[in-house]
Amino acid sequence: MLKAIILIGGPEKGTRFRPLSLDTPKPLFPIAGKPVIQHHIEACVRIKELKEILILGFYPASQMQQFVSNMQNLYDVNIRYLQEFTSLGTAGGMYHFRDQIRSGNPSAFFVLNGDVCADFPLQQLYDFHVSKGEKALVSIMGTEATRQQAVHYGCLVLGKDEEVTHYVEKPRTYVSTLINCGVYVCSMELFARMGNVFHSKQMDYNTLNNGNGKDLGHIQLEQEILTPLAGTGLMYALPVSNWWSQIKTAGSAIYANRHYLALYKNTHPERLANAGLKAAEDSNGSLVCNIIPDVHIHPTASVHPTATLGPNVSVGPGVVIAAGVRIRESIILENAVIKDHTLVLHSIVGRSSQIGMWARVEGTPSDPDPNKPFAKMENPPLFNNDGRLNPSITILGYSVSVPSEMVLLNSIVLPHKELSRSFKNEIIL
Repeated sequence: MLKAIILIGGPEKGTRFRPLSLDTPKPLFPIAGKPVIQHHIEACVRIKELKEILILGFYPASQMQQFVSNMQNLYDVNIRYLQEFTSLGTAGGMYHFRDQIRSGNPSAFFVLNGDVCADFPLQQLYDFHVSKGEKALVSIMGTEATRQQAVHYGCLVLGKDEEVTHYVEKPRTYVSTLINCGVYVCSMELFARMGNVFHSKQMDYNTLNNGNGKDLGHIQLEQEILTPLAGTGLMYALPVSNWWSQIKTAGSAIYANRHYLALYKNTHPERLANAGLKAAEDSNGSLVCNIIPDVHIHPTASVHPTATLGPNVSVGPGVVIAAGVRIRESIILENAVIKDHTLVLHSIVGRSSQIGMWARVEGTPSDPDPNKPFAKMENPPLFNNDGRLNPSITILGYSVSVPSEMVLLNSIVLPHKELSRSFKNEIIL
């Protein structure tokens, strides 16, 4: 019997995802029509021995309750949310809830960071872990990054038989191009290691008096567990070439949206709108409007037959898209209204936002460099060194109103704003 743990952090995390995370917890933000961590859950339920999924974080339980009960009804697996009383770090929460994780005596458990998006090869990772026998405490999913980007991640150095001989989290200088994906299989014996770290903190008189404000139970998996395990023969890594990305900024959500839509072709073709042009006399009822694949349209959305959507567009529940609208590389969230002949490119339109007629809402794509193999998403800060806004996708927060014939370029609009003019490269507070 196996279990899975999804680590989602809490509200003070995900600040670079604002304003989208102001009204929706980041783990529940819809990408390709499904909340971010539903993609994790779908990957987990494909493993037949997996019987329970525990979501760990310190979001208020009220924010997660509806989602968890929806997931429980959808999948034949026990799913629970365990709320930490404070931020306990990537391993502290697991140690705090160790009794719930160990109950039922699972043989191993998966750990997935909630802010990654991937084509998760969990069965392959588990088989790899089992093949290493009793000695493997942790098996890490690894992937290649460019030399310049690797320093922003946990870097792995492998010896023979994929043993991790050296591990550094976000090193100051180049260590290796193999990085930690934040997806693990762990043996139950790992809790003894966490216990040692926990008790050494309790014994250390200095930590009782250091005013860093962190709870004594705060344990970082990467720095306090994985780094000391490297070179002991107890930790292994499986390099995979599957698609993987982090969700740090809104731009990375557009990128992940494209990849999840592409994965649906094999996993859930019923979630994709049929491709083709909708002619006036077209009696093909399955074609909603002009579709350039891949596009996901929620069944409750209303799309005019003359609209053209795609590629890589997700349309949420209750959205209204009027005649002649053109949308590309964008996410339209629930109950948004886009009026006639408006153009939306590389943008995220927030819940209940309205865009008038003949408007143009456009952002700059922030994709990985196509000329560099293994390049990952760059997550640049909002502002460059001159204090100017870095070009990025355009984001409309919750319930924003854009009047007809306005142009909005590379801008971020906070919730409940009514724009009165066009904007370019601005944050509208």
